Amino acid sequence: MNGFLSQKEVRKIKEQYPVGTRIELIRMDDPYAPIESGMQGTVENVDDAGTLHMKWDNGRTLGIVPREDVFKVINESQDETMDKEQKQSFSGMNM
Repeated sequence: MNGFLSQKEVRKIKEQYPVGTRIELIRMDDPYAPIESGMQGTVENVDDAGTLHMKWDNGRTLGIVPREDVFKVINESQDETMDKEQKQSFSGMNM
């Protein structure tokens, strides 16, 4: 293996982590300026090398490298889901 992802692998990463996806970092393998574990952020872009360019909640913008860094996708909180459901149900009512 040459260390680079194939176009097919990059395309899969782009589909799996579209712009706007919320991520929580578990571990970053960056000895110089790592983002601390538990930090959350939003995917702003996925480049042609498969790097997830992030906007972290602490204001930093360091990217995540799949296969090197460990992270998980964050789902909406229960409250946000309920708020959306309530708004949708009210918008369908005629008053």
